[in-house]
Amino acid sequence: MCPPASADAANQPFGPTEPATPATPATPAGTGVPSGAAPHDNDTFDPQSPDTETLALLAAQGDSASLDALLRAIRPDVVRRCGRFLLYREDAEEAAQDALLQVARNIHRFEGRSRFSTWLHTVVANCSRQKYRELKRRAAEQPTLPDEAGAPERRPDPRTTSVIAGSKVDVLEALERLEQESPHLVAPLVYRDLCQMDYAEIVDRLGIPLGTVKSRLHHARRHVRPWLTSQEL
Repeated sequence: MCPPASADAANQPFGPTEPATPATPATPAGTGVPSGAAPHDNDTFDPQSPDTETLALLAAQGDSASLDALLRAIRPDVVRRCGRFLLYREDAEEAAQDALLQVARNIHRFEGRSRFSTWLHTVVANCSRQKYRELKRRAAEQPTLPDEAGAPERRPDPRTTSVIAGSKVDVLEALERLEQESPHLVAPLVYRDLCQMDYAEIVDRLGIPLGTVKSRLHHARRHVRPWLTSQEL
């Protein structure tokens, strides 16, 4: 399901499981990684409501009407959650479409042992980070541009010339680096500081004690702080 553990994680979210107006990053007290005031539709949908849990359980049992209703209901919230990872609404919406597709394809794996909202966090985190990787590859594949007359050609900097520019790029790059060096620290950081999950949800999702979650989160924040070029921490 969620720990964002590999470049293919978004396509396997349930294992052991344009320039537009940018969102304004915001740093939750005591976290350090900006969650972002993500763009979202004017909707009062509560992804943790009993109705949503019921729809998810019915959809998991093969009720196609419940699945359709569930996807319609959660879409605004999925876009908002993706916006915590991705700077521009267009990117967040593309990641949200991927996430909704993953929900539709894999809802039969939802067994109701945890809240649907917790399960959904996994899909959103994986799909958002996968979208970022796609954007990064796309930027790297852009043709080089001439700098000045007589100067060697240079490659566009994705931080300033593509839709992934912005402070959140530094956070996502830090997560990629952390994943290489200490992969067990990534999920607590993503879940708590980007997904803004409750500690109880994280414990339930990862299946580790609360003290271990808090310890890993502390070490993760300490690791990524020096890697950020902006003042998120």
